[in-house]
Amino acid sequence: MSNSPAPEVKPVIGIIGGSGLYDIAGLENKEWRRVDTPWGAPSDELLFGTLDGIRCVFLPRHGRGHPIPPSRLNYRANIAAMKIAGVTDIISLSAVGSLREDLPPGHFVIVDQFIDRSFAREKSFFDTGCVAHVSVADPVCPRIGDVAEEKLKELNIAFTRGGTYLVMEGPQFSTRAESELYRSWGCAVIGMTNMPEAKLAREAEICYATVAMVTDYDCWHQDHDSVTVDAVVRVMQQNADHARSLVKAMIPALGQPRGLCPAGCDRALEHALITAPERREPALLSKLEVIAGRVLSGQ
Repeated sequence: MSNSPAPEVKPVIGIIGGSGLYDIAGLENKEWRRVDTPWGAPSDELLFGTLDGIRCVFLPRHGRGHPIPPSRLNYRANIAAMKIAGVTDIISLSAVGSLREDLPPGHFVIVDQFIDRSFAREKSFFDTGCVAHVSVADPVCPRIGDVAEEKLKELNIAFTRGGTYLVMEGPQFSTRAESELYRSWGCAVIGMTNMPEAKLAREAEICYATVAMVTDYDCWHQDHDSVTVDAVVRVMQQNADHARSLVKAMIPALGQPRGLCPAGCDRALEHALITAPERREPALLSKLEVIAGRVLSGQ
């Protein structure tokens, strides 16, 4: 039996979301920095900073000013950039439509499951020459979800713990038939951005959780057509204010030194590599070093 002490992790907190999320009071040592990856450029430069002494890294998912649509996001580069920046935990915030009457505009949902209906996106760092299969049975880190729940309660922000996020391709919204189909599947919210983001975070062995922010009811709702643009904008502004408060509260809580993730998110590749070492493609291995170097170095 080994007597070696358990490793201590000094967390670096990553935040992926809207371009206004980084406007947090108390964020110090701010520096926008370009991070290149083997899969190309992420959506934007990354904003490095510290909050209460905790290192954090912000990435505007669609770029500052929102120039990139969901299907054109370089999800692999976004997650790889976070990994290269040393991020250990990702808080992902996403605007969504509601598929349930009890999740009204302005409500937050701590997502615990996804149904991935996207089809035009690169979904894995691994490829021909080095095959790996990670488990995403439980695609989010419950430890981060616990912190989100605690802080949402403290902030008195209306939320629900648990719910399935249906990820559609977009950029168009659903037809009524699609919306009713997703409701029949038991989905809670619908959006366009959090897959393959969550899958790639798992491949990169980064703890990841999604907090979904409801902006409106999807088109299934009888009052959908009466929703005005002004009303949606008001909800989005309120959500953004709440999101900044939530992130500010979560960073110090997540940033304390800790052991390995109890859910195993940070060891997802432990038994995932399938391709025999002698059949692995050197060029692909070189790219994968930034993602999977921990396991590749031991094989």
